[in-house]
Amino acid sequence: MAYRIVIDPGHGGEDFGATYNGRNEKDDNLNLALAVGEILADNGIEVLYTRTEDVYNTPFEKAIMGNNANADLFVSIHRNALPTPNTGTGVETLVFNDQGIKSTLARNINNELANLGFDVRGVIERPNLVVLKRTKMPAVLVEAGFINNDADNEKFDAEFYDIAKAIADGILNTVG
Repeated sequence: MAYRIVIDPGHGGEDFGATYNGRNEKDDNLNLALAVGEILADNGIEVLYTRTEDVYNTPFEKAIMGNNANADLFVSIHRNALPTPNTGTGVETLVFNDQGIKSTLARNINNELANLGFDVRGVIERPNLVVLKRTKMPAVLVEAGFINNDADNEKFDAEFYDIAKAIADGILNTVG
């Protein structure tokens, strides 16, 4: 069975997401999402994106894009941040509720990122996030390190392809 997966690079356009020292989350999200999608496509997965350039769609519009695509999974890519720089580190994956294939997907992604040496903050329920709540297919939101942590940014830049491959491998492990 061919799988169809929607990759959502979080934020975009006038929505910069978190920013730190001239770095914009929306840009990191897009670059990482495109790299993850390319790896998935190379492995026979049909990949659709909510955006492939710097444009803004509301979270609800992104959920509708996923629903209209009749996708099997929805994976939103983000970077995390805390109010005080360099106080948060690591990765986490958010889910609407910690049940079913989305939980397996979240854990598989976290495990692959842990293999790269990231601290894993866990699988976290966030039932109020529109892209998790309004999608009809299993959905996760990956927080790929903290954009306002110098060490996480250094790791993100130095191991960019490995991070993309870890996320893709987590997805591929889930779909079998």
